[in-house]
Order: sequence, then C-alpha cells, then structure tokens
Amino acid sequence: MLGDPRKIKKVELDGNSLTLEQLVAVARYGAEISLKGEALRKIKASREIIKSIREEGRTAYGITTGFGHFADTAVPEEMSNRLSTNLILSHSTATGEPYKVEQVRAMMLLRANALSVGLSGVRPIVVEMLIDMLNRGVTPVIPQKGSLGASGDLAPLSHMGLVMLGKGEAYYDSERFSGEEAMKRAEIETLESFSSKEGLGITNGTCAMTGVGALNLYDAIRAADMADLIGAMTLTALTGQYSAFQERLHTARGHKGQIEVAERLRKLTENCELGERYQGARVQDAYSIRCIPQVHGAVRDALGFILEKVSIELNAVTDNPLIFPEDGEVVSGGNFHGEPLALPFDYLGIACSELASISERRTERMVNADLSNGLPSFLAVDGGLNSGFMIVQYSSASMVSENKVLAHPASVDSIPSSAGQEDFVSMGTTAARKSGQILENLLSVLAFELLTACQAIDLRRRVDGDGALSPVMDAAYQAVREEVSFMEKDREIRIDIAAVEKIIRSEKLTDILREYIGE
Repeated sequence: MLGDPRKIKKVELDGNSLTLEQLVAVARYGAEISLKGEALRKIKASREIIKSIREEGRTAYGITTGFGHFADTAVPEEMSNRLSTNLILSHSTATGEPYKVEQVRAMMLLRANALSVGLSGVRPIVVEMLIDMLNRGVTPVIPQKGSLGASGDLAPLSHMGLVMLGKGEAYYDSERFSGEEAMKRAEIETLESFSSKEGLGITNGTCAMTGVGALNLYDAIRAADMADLIGAMTLTALTGQYSAFQERLHTARGHKGQIEVAERLRKLTENCELGERYQGARVQDAYSIRCIPQVHGAVRDALGFILEKVSIELNAVTDNPLIFPEDGEVVSGGNFHGEPLALPFDYLGIACSELASISERRTERMVNADLSNGLPSFLAVDGGLNSGFMIVQYSSASMVSENKVLAHPASVDSIPSSAGQEDFVSMGTTAARKSGQILENLLSVLAFELLTACQAIDLRRRVDGDGALSPVMDAAYQAVREEVSFMEKDREIRIDIAAVEKIIRSEKLTDILREYIGE
C-alpha cells in the first residue's frame, strides 16, 4: 500500500526525487510546489550554453536548425525565438475531449521537474511559470487525442505551451477561459515568445503519457488493495475455506505478490466468526475464491514492475537535444521516445482487466444459487416477484467484456511520421489513456462486488444465524450500510450503485485498510 498523498502539503522540485505520492498530492490535492535552489543554479548554467551556441553559430538541433524532417535546415540566430514559438503554434493539433484537470496538472508538474534537472537549456522563467500556474490554479485545456508518444507528447504539450504565451484555453477557478484571461485572473504575466530551445523544452517529453499513466497507476494500486478486502468479504459470504491461504502453500511457489496477498487475506479474515464457522465444510473452493492470492498476486507483481518504471520516468529528462554544462556539448538522442512506458501502461490495462474479470466471477457465484452454497437466487427475497441482484451481474459482465477489447496493447502498433524521419513510434499515450478506461470499469466492477457481498453477508446471517465479521471487513460493511440498506424488495438500484461507486472512488476503503492493516 502506498503512503497517503493527502498528508503531503508541500513539494520541492529538484528533478531527482519526485515520488508517485507527491505527484498525486500536487495533481489531485493541490499541494504547493517550490523550486530547490540547486535546481535553479543548474537551469541557469544550461541556459548559458544555449547563449553560447547561438553566438557561435554552432549547428544544434532545434536551436539553430528546424525540427524533425527539417533537422538539416539552418535557422539564423535572429529567428531562433520565432522558431521556438512557431513550434508551439504549429504543433497544437490535439483534439477530442479535454484531459481532466488533475491529469494536466500532473503533466505540468512533470515538465517542471524534468526542466529542473538543468539539461534542457530553458530560461528559469519557463520553469517558474509552470510552478506559478500550478500553485495559482491555472490549468491549460488539453485535448486527449493526437500524440504518437514518440517525439514526446508533442501535440498535447503544445496546448500547454499556448497558455504560457497567453493563447489557447485554460481553466481557472473551475471556469474555462481563454489562456490570456485565465493567466490575467491568476496575475501571471505571459511570455511574448519562447526563446531558443524552449519550444522543445515544453513539448519534447513524455509528460502527458506519464502524468496520465501515473495517476492511473496510483488508483490501480488502491484498487488492488480494495480487491483483496472485497474478495475477503465475498469469500466470507460464500463460506470459503481458509486453508488455501496458508503461508507454507504460497512460499512453496515463491511469487512475491502471491505471498503478500495470501498474508493480507489471513489478516483480513482474522477473528471473523461468520467465516470461521464454515471451515472444513469442503475440501476446496472454485478458482475465483481459492486462487485469489495467485491472481491478485500476479496483478500486484505487475503493478510493482509498472511502479518501478514510472518512478524512473517521474525524474527523467526526456527532451532533445540535451545540454551538458560540464563540457558544453549538445547531444541529440531519443529520450523522448515513449516505449519504456508504452509497454508498462499496456501491462497496466491488462492487469486491471484481470482484476475486474475475477471480481465479476465472484459476483456471479454470489447471485447464482447453484454456486453460492445455500444463498437464494440472485440474492432476492421473494425471488420471482423480485429480481434482486440479477442485473448487477449483467452490468459487471458487460464492463469485463469491454475491458477485453480495450486490453489489446497499443504498443504493438507504430506508424511513420515526419516524412519517415520518425519512423517508429510508441503509442504510449494511447496505452496510458486506454488503461484509464479499463481502470474506470474495474472500479465499477469492484463496486458491484462490494454491494453484492454486503447483501450476501446479510442473507448468509439470515440463513445460518448471525456471526461477526472481522474488524476490518465489518468497517467496510458498515461504510456501505451507512449509505445503502439491505434490499428487502426491488427498488431503484441505480441509487445504491451510485452510492457504492462513490465509496470505491473515494479514499474511504483505503483509509479503512490503513487503519486496520497498515501501509
């Protein structure tokens, strides 16, 4: 379990130490940002190299040449500022629905952090403006579609750059304005133009895919934690056997995630009177119950791998070329390429899809009288007259099926661009966006399982007599019952679903896990 980002109130950028929790604290919860003094010194040092390149007339990509296919086209010094500004104007081609405010804030934070390393050659004012925009609540309107995830997220990040020029559109105080008006209201002076290399400094990086994917990753890790808790509640409702979670069984195989989930299930079911009374009732359960550690554990291992890659990228310098002040050399390369994230974000979508799939199977077992070990059909009182939870499983199955379509990897595709110069691209931004769609379905599927499990637990008590849940499961049960009562007869169930979805999407269950299980 990750730390609580709500406790982080201030984040100091140095380009090297940004964490996932800090990103969430800034993007989602409005933590204040500042720039470390050493970072400012490095930014100034790299800017001096840009000045010398211009004065000497040295050939350097994007500074004294054009971009992409125009890399061999010389641009005179007096046009260098126009070159950088034109990059923003011409590349702002993204389309579709805008990214969420928190997603754009994550992009801005990552861009500021990358520039803080001092290898990009931008002026300090560029970094300071991004920080001011974050601290004062100016969020550029950035459409979601249009990035190949290769030469950085060129199209979306150009829309961010527009606002810095007083162009484009931005949100301020929950309203949408022109970029000029939003900056004016926030009392931030815009730039007349970008200077040499600054257009690339803004656009030539993986900040869109990383920002979107990192927020999805944080929520996916929370979802994995909640899935263990909800799975334990379903296990209890279905009179599942605890023997399948013995430590020695899981250490015999050795997978870290599997061992952790089995340990978590032992903690979640500890002192559960309702569950303990059924131990020994059968030799073994169906896979969706017995194999929770193996399946949830594999998801956890996947999330651990993705977290490792994202943690590196949070502090990565991804524009091109890079400026190395120690010897004044300008090195062209491909750090902007999104492949190191495209594969992990496809993996993120697949992991979330699997977590949803096994959750839906557990819901099916609860509503199917042939599989529920004595619960009434569809958990309905007076079944026939009442349909109970019949269609809850339908909707869950629908989203699981949709996830199977969305889980097709984006990273296996490529399409040449820039007249063949940029001939292999990552589609990493598509992978990040797509993982978010799968994640949203996962959260809904978990909400369905949680709602169903509470109904099933109540019916189990009616059928076989009362029995206490473990303290942590009871806290989750009570959180639901504070909003949704037992369904005695059919009612407008959409209201119940919305209430439980709200619980799932908040930090409520996460807080319960922190309190009873720890981080």
